[in-house]
Amino acid sequence: MDKEAAERFKQSLKDMIPGTVRTCVWMVKITVGVSFAMMLLKYFNILPWISEIISPVFKYFGLPGSAALAYLSGYFVNCYSAIAVITSLGLDWRATTIIATMVLCSHSMVLETAVQKKTGASGTRMVVVRTLSALVLGLLLNWFLPGTSAQMVDAAAQKWTLPLGTTLWQWAVSTLKLVALMVTVIFSLNFLQRLLTEYGIMDKIAKVFTPLMKVFGLPSNTTFLWLVANVVGLGYGAAVMLDEIGRGRLSDRDVKLLDSHICVNHSNVEDLTLMTAIGGVWWIMLSVRLLAAAALVWEHRLEMHLSSAS
Repeated sequence: MDKEAAERFKQSLKDMIPGTVRTCVWMVKITVGVSFAMMLLKYFNILPWISEIISPVFKYFGLPGSAALAYLSGYFVNCYSAIAVITSLGLDWRATTIIATMVLCSHSMVLETAVQKKTGASGTRMVVVRTLSALVLGLLLNWFLPGTSAQMVDAAAQKWTLPLGTTLWQWAVSTLKLVALMVTVIFSLNFLQRLLTEYGIMDKIAKVFTPLMKVFGLPSNTTFLWLVANVVGLGYGAAVMLDEIGRGRLSDRDVKLLDSHICVNHSNVEDLTLMTAIGGVWWIMLSVRLLAAAALVWEHRLEMHLSSAS
């Protein structure tokens, strides 16, 4: 590496650190708070109680009542907790695909809504859009997927039986691991984004994906952030998004359109792979969310056009 390249490398690292540290601190605060609250909900068996109230609705999605606990676990906690419940229900491929799609649309709602609100999106809009998208896609898949779900094991929600001390210790260890992973990924992504921009690679990436971005109704300058959100999800992708916004590279309109897309379609490497591993059909889970995301963006563009015209 020559002297000039080394200096550009160092400067990119130096410019990235302050904003990334602030983002990490904010993300850690949100993550620890939300995970602690969810730990308490599970310890005091509040989530199973809530699921019993709404379980009758799930027959309209071709799912057993206990699938409500899987959905709520994913909605308030994350995909991992939903998967833990789904695997205990004895669902066939059809039912697994339906509940997995619903969870992929609206998981980690508290944390990810806070993340998107930080980027400038309306928190209320994100909650409504993601929740309705999950419900509508669940209904549509139940109507259009061939056949009906086979007999399923309507497993009762397991009660939390571990002592509080053990529960707190497990929560602390798992949260520490998660925080370490988050900080590592956020720093790595922000630094990568800086280098790609500094050396002109971002422009080349944008050109390759421009046709796809046009189909989705997204500005070409959101390409890298769209890729990041699709690969690693909203939590980590938001760090890069906040950096781009802070440097004035994205307009408020660009951010809102991107948020409309990635709110229901993100983390299509890890989460989608996990849902496929437990029996979901990957191309169905991916394609229906891509279509929903595109529809949401074009609808949002129409709103913006009508608002500007009035």
